[in-house]
Amino acid sequence: MTILGQTSDRYVQPVRDPEDDTLRLECGVFGVFGARDAAAVTALGLHALQHRGQEACGIAAFDGKSFHTERHLGHVGDAFTGDDLIDRLPGAYAIGHTRYATAGGSGIRNVQPMFADLEAGGVALAHNGNLTNFLALRERLVGEGAIFQSTSDSEVILHLIARSRKARIIDRFIDAVSQIEGGYALIALTNKKLIGVRDPLGIRPLVLGDLGGKPVLASETCALDMIGATFVRDIENGEMVVITDAGVESLKPFPEQKARPCVFEYVYFARPDSVVNGRPVYDVRKRMGMRLAQETPAEADVVVPVPDSGVPAALGYAQASGVPYELGIIRSHFVGRTFIQPTQGVRELGVRMKHSPNRAVLAGKRVVLIDDSIVRGTTSRKIVRMVREAGAKEVHLRSASPPIMWPDFYGIDMPDRDKLLAARKSLAEMTRFLEVDSLGFLSVEGLYWALEAGPRDPAQPQFTDHYFTGDYPTRLLDREIAEGGGDAAAKQLSFLVSA
Repeated sequence: MTILGQTSDRYVQPVRDPEDDTLRLECGVFGVFGARDAAAVTALGLHALQHRGQEACGIAAFDGKSFHTERHLGHVGDAFTGDDLIDRLPGAYAIGHTRYATAGGSGIRNVQPMFADLEAGGVALAHNGNLTNFLALRERLVGEGAIFQSTSDSEVILHLIARSRKARIIDRFIDAVSQIEGGYALIALTNKKLIGVRDPLGIRPLVLGDLGGKPVLASETCALDMIGATFVRDIENGEMVVITDAGVESLKPFPEQKARPCVFEYVYFARPDSVVNGRPVYDVRKRMGMRLAQETPAEADVVVPVPDSGVPAALGYAQASGVPYELGIIRSHFVGRTFIQPTQGVRELGVRMKHSPNRAVLAGKRVVLIDDSIVRGTTSRKIVRMVREAGAKEVHLRSASPPIMWPDFYGIDMPDRDKLLAARKSLAEMTRFLEVDSLGFLSVEGLYWALEAGPRDPAQPQFTDHYFTGDYPTRLLDREIAEGGGDAAAKQLSFLVSA
């Protein structure tokens, strides 16, 4: 008998400021097999992955007889606390998920892990990324009589597993993932197995760890550090691992392809203490700053990061340029998430809730302001104005990534191309819009140098870097359907992706 646990709507999902251009990755995944108090271990792992999704979270646990699930809107620390956590989610097997709901998200029905009772038993599923053929698959399944309870692409995978004619559950998984396209890291829990799958290009990350002899899967190595597990290896691109009491089995269900991991994990998304695809994120970001100083120098008195994501690059810039590094902006980590900004005047002040100027550092100085990236430019302009109001004599803005020119369809909540600053304006126009004395970006070549990947291979790029180059690593079937099907198809795609 399957026992479904509680869900919670006690958290009021914040309304995203239309001028908020912060990039969001949407989700992180975690799973553990055979560990004592697996739900508590999973909750700790999700704490470490909170940066990958801060609006919803969930855990599914199996106690050897029954599945127990909880899904909540809000932070992991608010949802999975209390002495009764293990009573609510008992068992030695668990998976978890932390998620960002994009604008227009419909709340609890899209929160993961998702659960389904199949003829072979229960299956819980947690998914990081985005399927680029989601709309096509969903329309086909609905036409065949499938009934959807959410607008999440993760539910498509459950339907594909359920409808597979294969006998073994693992063959059903292979059948299902062979039909999906895009960038994803997928974790599933059955009554006997923990399964991890990484997309054929390895766009989204997934690692294998060891907790006292018990296997662990996670989006980032920082989650392993949180629970005291050791890093074993990255799950390879196109690899499926099947974890049972007998150990870890590796399968390669896809045609072999060259890996193209997401370069934005290094630019922004991964925690700086994580190691992604064998590269320490902190080291890469410092090298990005060092190369940025070489490519776009500035006569200045102080290097100031936009915290927190701009800190490693600013350190690298300061070391390479010889200009002193200072904390000219102080970030508050206690901003209320339900804060509503009802008027334009209040919105203009909203940036100060997160960032406050350190006048003692800024006043009378020529400032090099280092940020990880520039998306629409609205937040950057507010920060520049704040720095000037604090007395800065000059502001030279530097982006530790190349100009973002193209939108993403692999799990990053990114504006359409007509809203991306660098896609609409020249460097001179961006400089005027951002109200800075000078503006500079890291080159694509410089980014590859920082990654120690060698020159970019235009025929087979080493990374997924379409945000800067327009070179998408897969076909975009849903986008093609939307563009070819007129306004109605485009609106349907927009609804399904944003909900």
